[in-house]
Amino acid sequence: MARNPHGIPVWYELIADDPDAAQRFYGSILGWGAQDSGTPGIDYRLLGAGDDAHVAGLMRRAEAMPPATWLIYFGVDDVDAAAAKVTAAGGAVHMPPMTMPGVGRMAMATDPQGHAFYLMRGEPDEPSRAFQAYAGPGSVQPGHGVWNELTAADPDAAMAFYGGVLGLRHEGGMPMGDLGEYRFVHAGDTCIGASMTAQPDWPGGWQPYFLVDDIDAAAARIGSAGGRVVQGPDPIPGGDFSVVAADPAGVRFGLVGPRR
Repeated sequence: MARNPHGIPVWYELIADDPDAAQRFYGSILGWGAQDSGTPGIDYRLLGAGDDAHVAGLMRRAEAMPPATWLIYFGVDDVDAAAAKVTAAGGAVHMPPMTMPGVGRMAMATDPQGHAFYLMRGEPDEPSRAFQAYAGPGSVQPGHGVWNELTAADPDAAMAFYGGVLGLRHEGGMPMGDLGEYRFVHAGDTCIGASMTAQPDWPGGWQPYFLVDDIDAAAARIGSAGGRVVQGPDPIPGGDFSVVAADPAGVRFGLVGPRR
């Protein structure tokens, strides 16, 4: 959770009803270990694989919070200024900007279509490695976020909002038949993911995809651990495959990786 170019994802967070069960599930799928954050009075766990940097946080869902879900933190140059842009553009700020010593300043918001996300300015000087742009085998260690997908009823309106707040833009895409166009989302020179039009049976909002070293083996582990594969493995540009899955609590996430 540190300083990165404006609009780049810097952290992932899972809000879970049963953090222990979630830790076991994602540990078995992604090889993540867990470490207590050391935050007094809060059970907040840091997740990551091997000796590499932490990738995500895990915390228990409070009664007043929305259903369990994955959330994405986007790095911004100025949290207060970005939060003001959120409300000016028709979104809502649900957690006003606050500073957590040693971590950084952050705010939680929703876009005009109700999709939740965080704004963050990290306190350390080192850039976050939670998200890494994937450039083929060996370019990123498995377990990291490599893609971020926004499903919205109106992707053009959503990107106009995120363009004003985060500097994101559509650039390129590929047709998906009756589903419309899958449009790539860029922050500066980096492609961070894509957007697509919401379907009746597909939840809206931001969904992270994490890298695995064998997509078929990972898909098999999902079922063995009590989750389910919702879609895939499907071929994607570059020769790899993607899977959309749901954990045992029904929270959706994605995987990207090669077929061995």
